[in-house]
Amino acid sequence: MLCMSEEKFTETVERAIDHLRTINTISPDELPAMELYMDQLTTFMDRKLSNLVRKPSRDKVLTKTMINNYAKNHLIHPPLKKKYSREHMLELLFIFYFKSFLSISDIQTLLSPLSDDTMGDDYTVAKLYAEMIQAGKGARGKLKKDLDEKVEKIERSFDDAPDDKREYLKKFAFICQLGYDIYLKKTIIEHMIDDMAEEQFLFEDPDAK
Repeated sequence: MLCMSEEKFTETVERAIDHLRTINTISPDELPAMELYMDQLTTFMDRKLSNLVRKPSRDKVLTKTMINNYAKNHLIHPPLKKKYSREHMLELLFIFYFKSFLSISDIQTLLSPLSDDTMGDDYTVAKLYAEMIQAGKGARGKLKKDLDEKVEKIERSFDDAPDDKREYLKKFAFICQLGYDIYLKKTIIEHMIDDMAEEQFLFEDPDAK
């Protein structure tokens, strides 16, 4: 039988896992076909993504300053006659997801081949976004199984700890396990982006070899 602190730990994790159900990716079909002005764009993105930010009352999904900076730094195509297309919206969706774990500089390296129109019609932003959505199907189910296994192991730990410390220790251990997994994956991503940055530099300046 679980003690009160163990029950609280399990309930806390279960609530956090259950929160994953509220995270929904935006299908390309949900994007408006018509081009949008800046205010319309920020309103649309806020309506679609506000449930994904940590503190909706405090954190902004997208602002005019952000969009202008993204265009200035070539993360997105510049607007045409102050209007933003579905392609712009897809580029902004990539940025929204990536910026939670990547720097703007890394995102620029990752997205710049898309913004300079060198990929061709077979590898458009829309097709790459659809590929990302497809690849993510079933991910939450696999994650839930992995998290359940971690919780089960941690529930059997710290039995000799004082009752008033046990919940904290279990949460700390659980967060450490998740954090280390994130750290390893982020390291792999950053290494790959560094390779991409070097390749882009050599392409732009062949004499640098």
